[in-house]
Amino acid sequence: MRAGWMLGPTSKPCRMIDHEAANAPRGLAHSTPVEWAVRLLNILSSAALVVLLVATSVGVIMRYVFAAPILGSNEIIQLASIALVMLAMPAAAQRGDHIRVDVFDGIIGPVGRFLGDLLSRGIAIYLLGLLALRSWSKMQDAAEFGDATNMLAIPLWPFYGLLVLGATLYAIVLALQLVDVLLTGSAEK
Repeated sequence: MRAGWMLGPTSKPCRMIDHEAANAPRGLAHSTPVEWAVRLLNILSSAALVVLLVATSVGVIMRYVFAAPILGSNEIIQLASIALVMLAMPAAAQRGDHIRVDVFDGIIGPVGRFLGDLLSRGIAIYLLGLLALRSWSKMQDAAEFGDATNMLAIPLWPFYGLLVLGATLYAIVLALQLVDVLLTGSAEK
C-alpha cells in the first residue's frame, strides 16, 4: 500500500497512510536527538513565517489603505525571511522535500545514482560547513561592533546565529544521510 490521497466516505480528501513505511526504520537522520532538533527549528521557522505574513499584511494595509507606511517594515521582512529559510532547511532535507531531478537515473543506473547521492551530499556538507564558519565569524564581528539594521537598529548577530544553526543542522542531517547511503547503498527512505 502506498501513501497518497483518496476520497473518504464523505467525498472529502483524506490522507492514506502506508503503515509498513511508517513503521520501517528510517535511518540515522531520523534519530531522536536530530528529530527533536529539526522539530524545534521547524517550529521556530513557522513562527518566522507568521511574523513575515503579519508584517507584510500590516505593512500593505498601512501603506495603501491608511497612507501611513510602517517604518522599517522591510527590515523586519528581510530578517524574518532569513529565519524562515535557514530554520526550515534541515526539516526539508530530513523529510526529503527538496526537489530532486531524476532525468538521468535510467541512464546512469544504480551505481551512478549511488555515486551521485554520495557526491551531492558531500558537496552540500562542505558548502554548508563553509557557510556556517563564515556566518560564525560574521556573527562574532556583528556582536563585537554592534552591527544593527539602519531604521530599527535591530542587532544583526542573532540572525547570523540563525544562519550558523540552520546550516550546521542541515549539514548534520546530510552527513547522517550520507552514512545511511553508505550503509544501505541507497538514498531511498
